[in-house]
Amino acid sequence: MIGPIDLLFAFIVDLAIGDPKWLPHPVRMLGAAINKTEGFLRKEITTPSEEKTAGILLVLIITIPAYVITYVVAKVILWGSHGVFMLIGMLLLVYITSTTLALRELVRSARLVIESVKDNSLPAARKKLAMIVGRDTGELSEEGVLKATVETLAENLCDGVIAPLFYLVIGGLPLAIAYKAINTLDSMVGYKNERYLNFGRAAAKLDDIANYIPARITGLLIVAAVFLVFLFKNPDNAASAAENSFRIMRRDGRKHSSPNSGIPEAAAAGALGLRLGGPSTYGGVVVEKPFIGDEASSQHYLKASEDTIRVVKVASLIGLTLAITALILKTIIKA
Repeated sequence: MIGPIDLLFAFIVDLAIGDPKWLPHPVRMLGAAINKTEGFLRKEITTPSEEKTAGILLVLIITIPAYVITYVVAKVILWGSHGVFMLIGMLLLVYITSTTLALRELVRSARLVIESVKDNSLPAARKKLAMIVGRDTGELSEEGVLKATVETLAENLCDGVIAPLFYLVIGGLPLAIAYKAINTLDSMVGYKNERYLNFGRAAAKLDDIANYIPARITGLLIVAAVFLVFLFKNPDNAASAAENSFRIMRRDGRKHSSPNSGIPEAAAAGALGLRLGGPSTYGGVVVEKPFIGDEASSQHYLKASEDTIRVVKVASLIGLTLAITALILKTIIKA
């Protein structure tokens, strides 16, 4: 359903326009559906067991229709189309495919935080960071802001780019949209707090399963991207940076409470000589997280955060190249 040229154009569309508010976006639609469905399901909940059951129903009600509707819409758009109608249909499918990717928005959001730090406006940096992370940012130091920025860049490289590419290759647009539904569910209800501990358990577990392979691919892509970035920037350190990225990924990747988030974060920490993780505050509650990576000087974090953006871009391009290659091979095999 999605070909290599379609994917290339979808990637370009994401880079060009990102997520404009004036265009309909599947993730916003999914978010609205999740809110309404949660409200409906919670009306009859009285016990933790019922919360878990309702959480499972929420996942089924959102993900299955997301797949089916996308499949039907794609078929209807292309069925019997000719000439200009075929072109319009393909453009529409390319746009929908582009909405599964989020490289432009990821880089833009991180850059806004970094630019505020460079302008010596820490309060502004904290506010901009609060828009892209779940932790409390009001009391973070400059180093804490930059560490959180690097962490969200590494983690969301998987969620926003590599995982969608992975599912576009193995299952086409319907599976990629189903993945975005799972990811959106986790971001909205997959919290370990009083409200969502039971209700959001199914969404969180399914997100862990869906990201298991993509997270490990992302870690390896970061290792490769680090080598390429340093090859042009500092050739003498390219091999050692990639080697350290792989070493820290293997050593610290499993320390994170998530079975997936720690993999790309550890790869980034090792590549750029950072120490990520540590205590973080969520809703006023301090959560003790293990440290990932080795000690680094405070002055190093600003430069490293800018390098992380470069690594994310290169890793995304490598991922795109691999995805297009896989689609070409699928086409050849089918022929």
